Amino acid sequence: MKPKLYYELAEWWPLLIDPEDYRVSALEFARLLTLHGSPKHVLELGCGGGSNAYYLKSQFEMTLVDLSSQMLRVSRTANPECPHVQGDMRTIRLDRMFDAVFIEDAVSYMTTEEDLRLALETAAAHCRPGGACLFVPDEFCETSRAGVSTGGRDLGERSLRYLEWEHDLDPADTRVETDFVFLLRSGSTPTRVVHDHHVTGVFRREVWLDLCRKAGLEPEIHALEILGISVEAILCTRN
Repeated sequence: MKPKLYYELAEWWPLLIDPEDYRVSALEFARLLTLHGSPKHVLELGCGGGSNAYYLKSQFEMTLVDLSSQMLRVSRTANPECPHVQGDMRTIRLDRMFDAVFIEDAVSYMTTEEDLRLALETAAAHCRPGGACLFVPDEFCETSRAGVSTGGRDLGERSLRYLEWEHDLDPADTRVETDFVFLLRSGSTPTRVVHDHHVTGVFRREVWLDLCRKAGLEPEIHALEILGISVEAILCTRN
């Protein structure tokens, strides 16, 4: 089942998280992308609503790919100057190379090692030798913590609030399940309540590092703290 957030609820995406939060994280991602060079052309796989690209495009020429046409529509509104392509990060081939390839939390929707392998191979296939690949999954097995969070904001006449509940029903597999409850209000209409279920993948660090190397990438893990939250990113050099 497709997550409603990225399809039928895509138009609500700008109300999910404060844009300032994306600005702060984008600064960290840009710092890592330029740690070993000065990339100009950057490919983002799984761009979603274009929230990262909105800030990264001031430093890089961004090409944006996402599986959801609805999310691409949101991103085109925010980033009309950026090329957008609909496609699956496991299989898409654009027949060109980039100085860097970036995948943030969309990579967490790879729920099997085979899915993850294909996504990393796609990144490597589009990265020039000596270029950078940056992967920022939601979590690793070693850092996975089930829990509850809330958020949302107001924008014009529309308001969104959500409750997010992550739980691991089977610690022996590579899947984590998250339930969202969205409360949506537009103008004076009654508040609408929508339940949304997401299934994401979680893998051990050594699995990530092994698959990166098999894809022709040389990985290193960087620990970040973004808005008080500990995050681990994998920065790779293309061999």
